[in-house]
Amino acid sequence: MKKTFLFLALASIAITSCRKDGEEIVPEVNIETQNTNDDVAAKKFLETHYLDAKGNLKEYVDTDVINVKLSKLNPVTLPSGVIYIMRPNAQPNPGKEIGSSDIITLMSNSMTYVATDTDGNVAFTSPYSFRNTINGSGIPELDPAYFHVKDDVLKNGKTEIEKQRNFYEIEGFIEALQKFKAYDLPNESNYNLQGVIIVPSRAAFARDAHFNYNNISFKDRSFIFNFQVYKTTPR
Repeated sequence: MKKTFLFLALASIAITSCRKDGEEIVPEVNIETQNTNDDVAAKKFLETHYLDAKGNLKEYVDTDVINVKLSKLNPVTLPSGVIYIMRPNAQPNPGKEIGSSDIITLMSNSMTYVATDTDGNVAFTSPYSFRNTINGSGIPELDPAYFHVKDDVLKNGKTEIEKQRNFYEIEGFIEALQKFKAYDLPNESNYNLQGVIIVPSRAAFARDAHFNYNNISFKDRSFIFNFQVYKTTPR
């Protein structure tokens, strides 16, 4: 009997320990189910979050009669499944077009999640910070490789996969960001976030190999970008 209790205790510790740097291990489902979960979780996120006075994502409560849910801010869903929301009265005028190979300067607080089904409740779980320049350095990020990786990086890749753009770039983010326009602000300017982009895992890294951005696996992970493009220049 004592051996049985000891085994159960060790098993519990082993399960709890199956995490890496705060990353939760989520059971894998088939890819079609994962894609469906991503879409359901994204729609739920639109119903449970709003943007505050500075454009930051906040959780919405049912008793809130002041703030407006993301679902009421005209979200646009692209054929890829990516959803983008332009925050009202927070866009540059006239602003500058964003090209897919531009050098962008980006202020953001962006998260990554896994959409999971827990007893019939599908939602984003296992939150992990991808980028946070707002609460971090306070300085916009310059030329991130997940938007456009430098040619020199590809040229110097040690393996064939490291020579491919999709090893670094988040396709759905690139696609949706070009729907916005860039400001022309100095780095020290205070932020006023202009929108949200929700990228389902199939439009991110899906189950493919990828660059080690955060010391966790992005397998089946969706991304939610909450951002402002401070500047863009041709490469």
